[in-house]
Amino acid sequence: MNNQALINSIYRAIEGEGIFIGTPQVFVRYQGCAIGCINCDSMDTWDFSESSKQSLTKILETIDLEAKKIKRVSITGGDPLHPKHIPSVLELSSALKTKNYFINIEASGTRVVPEVFDIVDFISFDFKTPSTGVKTPVKNIVKMCESYEGKFQVKAVIEDEKDFYACLHAIDEVSKTTLKNNFTWCLTPAFSPGEKFPEERFIQIMDLNQEYGGLFRVIGQQHKWVFGPDQKQV
Repeated sequence: MNNQALINSIYRAIEGEGIFIGTPQVFVRYQGCAIGCINCDSMDTWDFSESSKQSLTKILETIDLEAKKIKRVSITGGDPLHPKHIPSVLELSSALKTKNYFINIEASGTRVVPEVFDIVDFISFDFKTPSTGVKTPVKNIVKMCESYEGKFQVKAVIEDEKDFYACLHAIDEVSKTTLKNNFTWCLTPAFSPGEKFPEERFIQIMDLNQEYGGLFRVIGQQHKWVFGPDQKQV
């Protein structure tokens, strides 16, 4: 193992969102992201700080220590699929597979990375809504449908109706483009740092989803309900 990785933190916690909500796992959070979502709740992971370098031997030791009997790892960030991170993510994923870990990777939605996606067990693929200031090409979701059927979910953070309708338009475009469109799309009502529990937003999104035929699963961020929106490593 020769690649050094930029790591923000490694910790065990309960998955707080998406279809694996409630599942214990070890999070490996990469340091460095160039996407720039304006409503990001982890801006501390943006800087590609050389001081965060760790050897992959050390990373694996920490994962094993944190995991105990839990054989699940989520590789997140930051953006673990930034080109600067990919060599170490490939090496880490390959090593984790030899140790029989289930690997989920959190993908920003800005790129499809076959060399990583072919190794991991599951891909949590973001769709960036208008409130993020970033755009996910619908063609990327189509690529996921065609190449990774049954191996991914799409997640979108929803601030308002505009975000909801962007998802509605995207899922319609995917359905028109490919017949392989059997995947779970999760809508996550935004729960921003410093904010009180967004009850009205949550209800609005659930009502809109029902009005348009229940195309999505509305799943909140459990870790923020329990620990608050500002707490890290939970």
